[in-house]
Amino acid sequence: MAIYFLGWELEVLEERVRLIERRLERRTLRDTQNPYELPRSEFMDIFRLSPELSMDLTNNLRPFLKRDRNSGIPVEIQVLVAVYIYAKGSYQRATGDHFDLNVSQPSVSRCLHAVTDAINNTLLRKWVKFPMTLLERNNAREEFSNAPQPFEGAIGAIDCTFINILAPKVHEEAFVNHHGNHSLNVQAVVSPKLKILNINARYPGARNDSYIWSTSPIRRAMEYHYNNGERHTWLIGDSGYPLEPWLMTPLPHYREGTRQFKYTIKHCKARNVVERFFGVFKSVWRCLSYQRVLMYSPDMAGKIVNACAVLHNMRIYYRVPVEEENIDNWINDDYGVRHLEDNEMMERGGPRAVAMRIQKQIMQNWFPDYIDGDL
Repeated sequence: MAIYFLGWELEVLEERVRLIERRLERRTLRDTQNPYELPRSEFMDIFRLSPELSMDLTNNLRPFLKRDRNSGIPVEIQVLVAVYIYAKGSYQRATGDHFDLNVSQPSVSRCLHAVTDAINNTLLRKWVKFPMTLLERNNAREEFSNAPQPFEGAIGAIDCTFINILAPKVHEEAFVNHHGNHSLNVQAVVSPKLKILNINARYPGARNDSYIWSTSPIRRAMEYHYNNGERHTWLIGDSGYPLEPWLMTPLPHYREGTRQFKYTIKHCKARNVVERFFGVFKSVWRCLSYQRVLMYSPDMAGKIVNACAVLHNMRIYYRVPVEEENIDNWINDDYGVRHLEDNEMMERGGPRAVAMRIQKQIMQNWFPDYIDGDL
């Protein structure tokens, strides 16, 4: 019996020794390999950031990322671990085993949570800002007026996209979208240069675009400015959104040669920037791709979306080049618009009535040589 217990204790001791050896090996590799020594093109391919951007990001986050002991993971590696997960959509163990990172799976998890929280708490409001001042809104209108596909008066294009997540344990059914996948329904407002003006990653996949908009602080901001006398300023969205004085939507089902048809074509071409944005956003940050699933709680998944939004805007500021995915089929059989429900088509009261008059005036000003169409 004593011999049996002695053998068991030896096995436990040997396993502990092997674990310590693996940790020492990881630490030795991590200390001797510096990802910043990679060729620039290879670094950018792996992390989607330039070395300069990555180092500035690290310096901004350094006061908020702990290194408990001298042998702990350097802040530079903590940041790159999180960015690598955003960029590749990899599992935590595979990320830790990457030859330039060499950290354990539990350490990867801690790095991801710490860096994601730090970005959300310290950089989100700085890098993702909706135009609120008069100067900012004038500049936003001018940018849309001078865009390759202009829409005068617009300050942003709005739409939602699904980000697949792990099925949550609480209210699981609320996160099932109309494709049958568990997801968040993420709303974004973007500029013609694909800069994110607002990101909202709080709502489950079963919530539709119109509901998310109705509860959005951005809607309240647009309504506030309108009620305080600001005119000729709106967002542009598809038919999943209600027509409002501060939100212009397309007019489906009108025949060619009418003002409504020309307006809808112009509207959808201008609104295409948000479709292009989602293509770029998900191709750069592969953790958000339709082929991936964020294996985290809805709250953490939303924070990851926000972190990727910050890095997206930082890439634009630092002029990091990106190859856009080909989006040739952005305009569908009804010119990129979705059909309204019958009760929405019949709604004529309140802000919608005012919005319809504004929309009609826009069409008359833009297309004076065309006739009004009838459904």
